[in-house]
Amino acid sequence: MPRWAWNEREEEVISTRVFVGNVSYETTQRELEELFAQAGSVVEVFMPADRDTGRPRGFAFVEFSDQEGVAEAIEKFNDFEIGGRNLRVNVAEERRPRPAPAANRGWTDAPPRNEWGSKPKGSRRNIRGRKRSL
Repeated sequence: MPRWAWNEREEEVISTRVFVGNVSYETTQRELEELFAQAGSVVEVFMPADRDTGRPRGFAFVEFSDQEGVAEAIEKFNDFEIGGRNLRVNVAEERRPRPAPAANRGWTDAPPRNEWGSKPKGSRRNIRGRKRSL
């Protein structure tokens, strides 16, 4: 099932995912899955973890099979207390595309690359000095 569905009446794309914020670090993925299953058919629960510590980051994304589950989850669980914290539940927005790196945008002030495609070594002052001497 796609994460996005087309709604002809409103002429816009509606997400089947919700963002769940203010999640306690002790709350597990399974607890969230069981909680949100009360609102509709849960497809996936994603809880990002911190790269360094491996500990949950305090938010999650819950994907439903349809928009009705999303609407009910927002109505039912926004400001719902779990693990001593009130959850913030709203429609998840799709991530905007990131801009291309400077080298791909055609900028002339991008640092020159060596034969291996990596940036030159050295401090900025050293690189600026080399540019001036050319």
